[in-house]
Amino acid sequence: TGAKVGSVELPAAFSSPVNDALIHQAVVSQLAGRRTGTHASKKRGAVAGGGRKPWRQKGTGRARQGSTRSPQWKGGGVVFGPQVRSHEVPLPKRMRRAALLGALSSKVETLKVVDALGVKAPKTKVIAGMCHALNAGRRVLVVAPTVDGSLVKSAANIPHLSVLRADSLNVVDLVNADTIIMEQASLATIQEVYG
Repeated sequence: TGAKVGSVELPAAFSSPVNDALIHQAVVSQLAGRRTGTHASKKRGAVAGGGRKPWRQKGTGRARQGSTRSPQWKGGGVVFGPQVRSHEVPLPKRMRRAALLGALSSKVETLKVVDALGVKAPKTKVIAGMCHALNAGRRVLVVAPTVDGSLVKSAANIPHLSVLRADSLNVVDLVNADTIIMEQASLATIQEVYG
């Protein structure tokens, strides 16, 4: 309902040093890892046709040509086009963890801890009302100890609202959120997993 019922002690994970450059590296790495890398174009060897030399080497007055599928020809191959590859940007585990803890610490001012989310049935109205009562910003991240179908379905129709389990936090969602709404039981999970 948005009423203040008490205070809570935050785990040590929320007092980690904030390194903006490291957080940026982690965001770049995570977003690069989401790319499928299945884009491709055909080089001159993969384009159909062009087996015969179009005209003889000398004596025609025209430039020498070896194939009608060279890049300068219509229907020819693509030069330096995209090829199937992995876009992964590797980041050491300790750096990923430090970036995540730093992102958590940077969001302490926007953190709102609730006793319980109170979603028993899939109702968008419940989540929307909670966000309104807590004066949440435009982009909201809801962190719960366990995520059930009711909570996910309730939040599905609200744009810019994400739902995550407390043991599955990531830097991109933390950085993007204007407000983080966290169930109190999630704090113990965060302390156990990231503390």
